[in-house]
Amino acid sequence: MEANIIVGVSGGIAAYKAAELVSSLVKLGANVEVILTPNAAQLVTPATFEALSHNPVRVDTFVQKISREIGHVALAQRADLMIVAPATANTMAKLACGIADNMLTSTALATKAPLLIAPAMNTTMWEAEATQANLRTLLARGAHIVGPDSGSLACGTVGSGRMSEPTEIVAEALRLLGRKSDWEGLNVLITAGPTREHLDPVRFMSNESSGKMGFALARAAMERGAKVTLVAGPTTETPPSGAVLTRVESTLDLLSAMEALCDAQDVIIQAAAPADYRFEAPSGKKLKKNGGEPLTLKLVENPDVAKAVAARKKDNQTLIGFAAETDDALANARRKLTDKGLDMIVLNDVTRKGAGFGTDTNIATLITRRDETECPLMSKRELAERILDAALALHTIQPK
Repeated sequence: MEANIIVGVSGGIAAYKAAELVSSLVKLGANVEVILTPNAAQLVTPATFEALSHNPVRVDTFVQKISREIGHVALAQRADLMIVAPATANTMAKLACGIADNMLTSTALATKAPLLIAPAMNTTMWEAEATQANLRTLLARGAHIVGPDSGSLACGTVGSGRMSEPTEIVAEALRLLGRKSDWEGLNVLITAGPTREHLDPVRFMSNESSGKMGFALARAAMERGAKVTLVAGPTTETPPSGAVLTRVESTLDLLSAMEALCDAQDVIIQAAAPADYRFEAPSGKKLKKNGGEPLTLKLVENPDVAKAVAARKKDNQTLIGFAAETDDALANARRKLTDKGLDMIVLNDVTRKGAGFGTDTNIATLITRRDETECPLMSKRELAERILDAALALHTIQPK
C-alpha cells in the first residue's frame, strides 16, 4: 500500500492501541507520520511511535525537525488519509468547531485528505448531546467514523465508547484509500432537487428538497469514472462541475428532460423530489386578494416520472429511485419499488433526526427485490458511495 497516512493520537487511555495501528499500517507498506497531542505524549512516549513508524513524531506545533517547512501544512498537503485514534470528546469538539490549538487539530484543519475518526471515551461522554452534535457536524462535513464499540471501559463501566480494534480501523482505512474507477465507461443519469409548480408568476408550490443527495451522488459517480448527466430542479446548492447539467423547473419539465435523456443511460438514479400535483389553471398574472373571499384552487395529478422512465427501460439499464416517507415507511417504499418498476429504492424516513431534506447527513434503507440494507446516520457523501456500490452490484447482473 503506497500511501502517506497521518495518525493523530489524542489523550485517551486507548492511546496504547494506536501503537498497534501504526505498526499494522507500516507493515502494509504505508508511510505513517504520527502526531501526538501533549496529553497523549504523557500516556505513550513519542519514542515508541518513532520506532514503529520510522519517522519523527510531532507533538509541538512550533518544534520542526525538518527545515524550511511549516510543519502542519507540509504534513497536511502530502497526506492521503488522516486517522485520529483515539479521538477523545475534547478532540472531536475541537475538530467540529475548527479549533486549531495543537499540532493534531491544526493539521486536521489544513488537510484535504479524508479524515477517519475512531472515538474513545466514557459512555456518558459519548452519549452526551454535545458529543453527538459534534459527531453530526463531522459526518456532515464528510468525516468518516469507525466505532466506538461496546465493552469494558477504563473507567470500570461497561457500555459504548470503547475504541475500535486496530484491525477494524485498518480495514476502514484500506476501504477509504482503495477508491476505484469501477464506474468507468458507464453513462449515469442523476436527478436532484425539487420541482416548482407555479400558481402565478410570483407564487409556486414546491418542497424542501435541497439537491444535496443528488449532487453527492453525481460527485461520487464522477470520481469513480462515470460520465454523469445531471438533471436538477431549482436549488441553492452548487451542482458539481464536470457533469452535463440540465436545469428544469416543473415536474412536466423533468419528465420531458428524462424522456429525452434516459435511453442513452446505463444507470438512472432519481434522487429528485418532483411535485405530485400541479395547479390546474395557473394564472399569467399575479393573483390579488378578493375582499376576504376564500380562494379555491384545483390541483391535478402530475405524471409519475419514475414510472414513465421504467416504461422505456432497456434490458441493460438499472433504475434506482428514492422514497421520502413519514409513516408506514417500509411498506410504502416496497410498494413503490414494485409499482414504479425500479431495481432499487432508497427509503428516507424524513421524520428521523439527521435524515431527509436540507441536511448534510442522512439515514436510509436500500431496498431491492431480494434484500434490504440499513444505512445508519452518515454523511450524504458516504451514503452516496453506499448507493453506488449497491447500484453497481445490481447493474452487473442485469441482462445484457
